[in-house]
Amino acid sequence: MSKPEHVQTIVNHQDVLRLDAIKKSYNVGLPTETEVLHGIDLLITGVDFAALIGPSGSGKSTLLNVIGLLDQPTSGELYLLGQATRDLADQQRTLLRRESIGFVFQFHHLIEAFSAVDNIMMPVMIKSGRPQADARQWAEHLLEAVGLAGMGNKVPSELSGGQQQRVAIARALMTRPALLLADEPTGNLDTHTAESIFKLLRKFNSEFGCAVLIVTHDPRLSQTCDRSITLVDGKIVSDQTSS
Repeated sequence: MSKPEHVQTIVNHQDVLRLDAIKKSYNVGLPTETEVLHGIDLLITGVDFAALIGPSGSGKSTLLNVIGLLDQPTSGELYLLGQATRDLADQQRTLLRRESIGFVFQFHHLIEAFSAVDNIMMPVMIKSGRPQADARQWAEHLLEAVGLAGMGNKVPSELSGGQQQRVAIARALMTRPALLLADEPTGNLDTHTAESIFKLLRKFNSEFGCAVLIVTHDPRLSQTCDRSITLVDGKIVSDQTSS
């Protein structure tokens, strides 16, 4: 399968993400102030295919929101592609997030009124309105890459759960992000379909060079990642690379 000529492979940045002493508290300044993240240091490179694991209440969701630039840390610094982000204006953070990070969630959040290919193009449509022909060409290429060639005109209700998740992955890659964040991406899928989704994430990590960080409760999934980062009580207690 060949890419459209205009499409460039995602740049394999050496340091995609760096967290330096990230802390996150809620209700700051109030008697109920609670610190959830306690000085997180983390480096993610362009070749990483990593799992973030830990018990419920460990801070995984909070950390994912900080990494995804959806929430700001109370202190510390987050560097995305070498750029410090803590003091960026909201508009700058939104632009950086839109261009550099792809999100895949447990639930697909596809828009039923739109076809599969239009759902994939949604990040571009939000940014610039009516997409250009090259954007549609890239979306159709991604549709083929996730194994759904010829199904671009189908709406979500005409697709299985696994197929909808594949569309969601293609949508997350529409902007050719340097970092793909996947929050329980196989949590509501059967074992066979979950394995195929996992292989698909692997494919894009190796072929397109985007770093992948998967939040999961599934030990089978985390054990097959190249790296497993364990968060307990808001602290990284283990960061192991498979041999």
